[in-house]
Amino acid sequence: MTDPSDDDLPGDDDLAEMLRRMLSGQGGIDPEQLRQLSGMGIDPAMMQNIMRQFQAAMAGDGDDDGLDWSAAKTQALHIANQDGLGITAGSRTEFDQAFALAALWLSEVTAIAELAQAPQPITRGQWVEATLPVWQELAEPVATSISDALMAALESQTPEEMRSAIQGAGRLMRRVGGALFASQLGAVIGRLSLEVVSGGDVGIPLMPTGDAAILPQNFADFGRDLEIEEDQLALVLATRELAHARLFRHAKWLRLHVISQVTDFARGVHVDTNALEDLASRFDPSAPEELKAAIESGALLPQRSEAQVAALTRLENLLATIEGWVDVVTADATARVPSADRIAEAVRRRRAVGGPGEQAMASLVGLELRPRRLREAAAMWRAVTDAVGPTVRDRLWDYPDLIPTAEDIDDPAALVARLQASERGEEPERDAFDDALAALLDEEAAAEHPTDAAPADDEPDEPDAPGEDGPTGPRPV
Repeated sequence: MTDPSDDDLPGDDDLAEMLRRMLSGQGGIDPEQLRQLSGMGIDPAMMQNIMRQFQAAMAGDGDDDGLDWSAAKTQALHIANQDGLGITAGSRTEFDQAFALAALWLSEVTAIAELAQAPQPITRGQWVEATLPVWQELAEPVATSISDALMAALESQTPEEMRSAIQGAGRLMRRVGGALFASQLGAVIGRLSLEVVSGGDVGIPLMPTGDAAILPQNFADFGRDLEIEEDQLALVLATRELAHARLFRHAKWLRLHVISQVTDFARGVHVDTNALEDLASRFDPSAPEELKAAIESGALLPQRSEAQVAALTRLENLLATIEGWVDVVTADATARVPSADRIAEAVRRRRAVGGPGEQAMASLVGLELRPRRLREAAAMWRAVTDAVGPTVRDRLWDYPDLIPTAEDIDDPAALVARLQASERGEEPERDAFDDALAALLDEEAAAEHPTDAAPADDEPDEPDAPGEDGPTGPRPV
């Protein structure tokens, strides 16, 4: 199907018949259309899933309000499992030993308890399987926004007299956008599986709570150019992974806190309607390469709003606070490793730059998961550790309102002073927030328990009622 010119628009019946021929499934799909989709780098299984989505949209089947993520999983696993490599017995033994020693060292420098289940090496495909539910949760608000905007754009582009001919095509557009976004998400997750070294490598809690893992194949790629002995590299990375997993298991509220901040940002993503309407005006379902490229590049996501910038800043501070703690605890635990400082610097630089997969995720979802203030946060945790020790330091993860704030990252000395005063049993200094909270509580208490005000001393007593005893005895009758 080619784009019709303004002078050669099909009639209502022709347009409806074209859509029915391509999408109804009667007589199959045009091989030329399949060839065009194959040229996009989509594997056959995922391509067939997209075709089923097209057909369901025209037939009125399926869940209109949901997105089918099976294409994302298929595409991600296709990329992750390309080499077909598993985990050798030697690699498994090497990392089992590294995790065992790392657990002992961590117990010397943190009060946070060990994991309930043993950490393990995993394949790229296993990483995809374990982390895909979280990626879907993070990406769904953006996918829904794009799909809904596509449907609205098509409806706005269609003249009134053509509405009956393309009845259901708006839903088709929504399905097309959802299917293409899912396939792009799967491709990005698949590329990420070729880069991540451990379960906590991206910074957000992707693995199930309490699970720690290393990907041996990516570990080998990471250490290839560092000229550092593999046993030292394995020890440091295993310690980092265990510290990250221990923290999220200990602070049970932290996982939801991070995910909520990410999804709050994602829900604020709005599609550039001008760009989308321009795309919808010439959209050809048989050749969706332009839509695919627009979704993949982030061209449909406009510049961030002020609210999104503020949400992203809060998220970056939170991720920096988490990874800063992991940095300090790992450094203390691996002080015996000669190359620990070099490895730590390599990890920090890698997190600051991000790999191709992470950059693709930033374009797709509009979100960069890089802790820009990692060094400042690590300096704060170092100051706290030196001043009050690891036990007091780790208590800051017990409740959400105890964790250090962006102001604490800026001024670690004030945080240290508060912690030291608390250890001495001193009441913290009241601030404007404390005063406002006390006033609010007093108002609520007064409203719940009203009392009659006592008369002032300088006010005259009310005269006694007739027949009652007065101050000097009975009144004369």
